[in-house]
Amino acid sequence: MAAAGAEAPDSWYLALLGFAEHFRTSSPPKIRLCVHCLQAVFQFKPPQRVEARTHLQLGSVLYHHTKNSELARTHLEKAWFISQQVAQFEDVKFEAASLLSELYCQQNLVDSAKPLLRKAIQISQQTPYWHCRLLFQLAQLHTLEKDLVSACDLLGVGAEYARVVGSEYTRALFLLSKGMLLLMERKLQEVHPLLTLCGQIVETWQGNPIQKESLRVFFLVLQVTHYLDAGQVKSVKPCLKQLQQCIQTISTLHDDEILPSNSADLFHWLPKEHMCVLVYLVTVMHSMQAGYLEKAQKYTDKALMQLEKLKMLDCSPILSSFQVILLEHIIMCRLVTGHKATALQEISQVCQLCQQSPRLFSNHAAQLHTLLGLYCISVNCMDNAEAQFTTALRLTTHQELWTFIVTNLASVYIREGNRHQELYSLLERINPDHNFPVSSHCLRAAAFYIRGLLSFFQGRYNEAKRFLRETLKMSNAEDLNRLTACSLVLLGHIFYVLGNHRESNNMVVPAMQLASKIPDMSVQLWSSALLKDLNKACGNSMDAHEAAQMHQNFSQQLLQDHIAACSLPEHNLISWTDGPPPVQIQAQNGPTTSLASLL
Repeated sequence: MAAAGAEAPDSWYLALLGFAEHFRTSSPPKIRLCVHCLQAVFQFKPPQRVEARTHLQLGSVLYHHTKNSELARTHLEKAWFISQQVAQFEDVKFEAASLLSELYCQQNLVDSAKPLLRKAIQISQQTPYWHCRLLFQLAQLHTLEKDLVSACDLLGVGAEYARVVGSEYTRALFLLSKGMLLLMERKLQEVHPLLTLCGQIVETWQGNPIQKESLRVFFLVLQVTHYLDAGQVKSVKPCLKQLQQCIQTISTLHDDEILPSNSADLFHWLPKEHMCVLVYLVTVMHSMQAGYLEKAQKYTDKALMQLEKLKMLDCSPILSSFQVILLEHIIMCRLVTGHKATALQEISQVCQLCQQSPRLFSNHAAQLHTLLGLYCISVNCMDNAEAQFTTALRLTTHQELWTFIVTNLASVYIREGNRHQELYSLLERINPDHNFPVSSHCLRAAAFYIRGLLSFFQGRYNEAKRFLRETLKMSNAEDLNRLTACSLVLLGHIFYVLGNHRESNNMVVPAMQLASKIPDMSVQLWSSALLKDLNKACGNSMDAHEAAQMHQNFSQQLLQDHIAACSLPEHNLISWTDGPPPVQIQAQNGPTTSLASLL
């Protein structure tokens, strides 16, 4: 009898647990019945270990499968409280702490989550896996709060701890994560030695091939984005090529379910499929900056197709971030290639994605208004463009984006021709010859171009030539095709005005070739108009007729696209400058803007 009595708790507990798991994994899951079974455990006055574990299971099921977060929180708090009184109960204790702090954050109780995680970190030093995981979790929490200094400190602590417990793999993960935050903070002096150290660790670490390659992908993604942030489109090519080869290697490797011998190594940076999309994404960023817009389009299509498949099975927020960043880049490409209507519909798509996630919107609001500003320029709504750029400037703290917006706003003031005071105030803040605000090669080259454009409009042609030659020198050094094409055609225009037809032709012909390769519709329109006038002036009537025909074709295409874009209900987005994106966009009775003749 005594033996039977001793076994009884086990049998009733296992039976209830079995039923609960059966209901949880049913198709569809029967969560209410699962919860009933787990709650029944408490009727038997179980020992503390069973009680704590059951509270954790109930909290987890309620958190993941229901909206009853208050009840989930009560169970998780009990699991955390009871488990601290039980010896050798690390898994339940730290899983409860991790899940509870996640729930606190979801309920905007960040000040409850932080001390909880700190306490769990303090008492988990003998449990490497949980100690590392909780450090990552608290670092992520500080990152979401934009407290990057605290996050970097924690990642540094994690890296040192991983080294002490003999996990070079997880040490590299901590260091690479810290490198990512230092790049976000623009602490480039600290980034370089850290990336060098990471490179050495990644190369010398001998372990699971997929883990090794994923570290290499993380390392190379940081290097590539660092180059692209600096506007170094040509210098980045070897790194980008390595990254693309690396992702091909990963896709051929099988996920071996071999558990590492060191429990501190039980981490993955990103799933293989997410890494694939990320590599497509940085390739699109590179193609757009370099002016290979058809290539950017091809990789965007591939990445978006992959994302659609992934989002059917996975609701990870990082996928929506990838999707928004891809759309932001392809929208800029469409505006250059003369597909404004499509760009506008994609801007609307970004608005819809941002409506679903307040965090996504707060991270991308400035970019969204910047894109609307660029669209407004393309349809010649200059007042709206100014309002959009001003809104974007108010919303951003990112130096590169701020400089990009100011450069485009300056171009709006130049076109309007009557905003001298505002224009000079802006130009003073992006002076490429003196204290330029960012280290970006590309943005500095663009600032020289803006100065050249202003000098051209003011009839100061020699000064304009100096600025434009500076742009050409910089854009040729880093293969910035669009800036090269724009500078060549503007120089061609200056030589034409000065009566130097031969020199003008030497500029306009390569500008036209480059613009066709990109393809940049506005530069093609501008170049064909100049070629028509040049050939007419030189008495080449056949060539003049051919250029006139080209100009006519480009004008028609741009006009049709202009009318199509302005007729869309989404065109009303140009008036939105405050608050979250509008949910419903009202249709309007046709275009309200005129197609201004381009230069």
